[in-house]
Amino acid sequence: MMELPIEAVKPSRPGRLAAAAVAALVLAWLAYTIIVNPNLHWDVIAAFLFDGRILGGLWVTIALTVLSMAIGVVLGVTAAVMQLSDSPVLRGAAGLYTWFFRGTPLLVQLIFWFNIGLVFPQIGIGIPFGGPMFLQWPANELITPFTAALLGLTINEGAYMAEIVRAGIKSVDPGQREAAESLGMTHRQILRRVVLPQAMRVIIPPTGNQFISMLKTTSMVSVIAGAELLTVSQRIYLDNFEVIALLVVASTWYLLLTSVATVGQHFLERRFSRGH
Repeated sequence: MMELPIEAVKPSRPGRLAAAAVAALVLAWLAYTIIVNPNLHWDVIAAFLFDGRILGGLWVTIALTVLSMAIGVVLGVTAAVMQLSDSPVLRGAAGLYTWFFRGTPLLVQLIFWFNIGLVFPQIGIGIPFGGPMFLQWPANELITPFTAALLGLTINEGAYMAEIVRAGIKSVDPGQREAAESLGMTHRQILRRVVLPQAMRVIIPPTGNQFISMLKTTSMVSVIAGAELLTVSQRIYLDNFEVIALLVVASTWYLLLTSVATVGQHFLERRFSRGH
């Protein structure tokens, strides 16, 4: 039987074409307005884009993001497993952790950790409940702006990751766990070999989103002089009064980092979507 060619004609959509033309016109106008605006001081932007101080702040931003996410994921997995435990004490402790740190603003947490010396002047290692201390350090020397930033970002991120990991674990069919138990696997083996690998497909997309969000959230560290990208930019424009130009410099680097992280997330999602 001979097949006849199908000559399909796409319907014309004048409304969509008009909307696309308007959008392109608006984008072109915005780009032109920004490029020709002399008040943006493009020469200053170019001069500071690769300034040593800016690159130093950029490095601190990357370090804070990577360390906070890495430790936050470990905290989140631990808290999620505790929340799914049969022990009411472990469930309660994990629930209290996620409730408290998700319920208080990150800005408050950062300021608290930076000023923890007002509450605990000495931080040490020893026997609790008034026992002897083996090692002690002055809190103001131990908790630097970087340490306070890392504590605030990590602990806050761990609370959010706990909910993401918990949702991923619960998405795995209970029959998978029962089948693994029938094979004689321990709870740890079931979690590591059966549950977590399957839960990763659910966990990876929001975790990638959290990583990208963390890149920008590190800018909040500027309230405690964390020496990250925005803090360094602020210090420079307080000297030369080039506020907008330095903000453009910082935004350019944030956009570049976010773009790189987005590409990484895309490939990571595609890797885990294969299901093996």
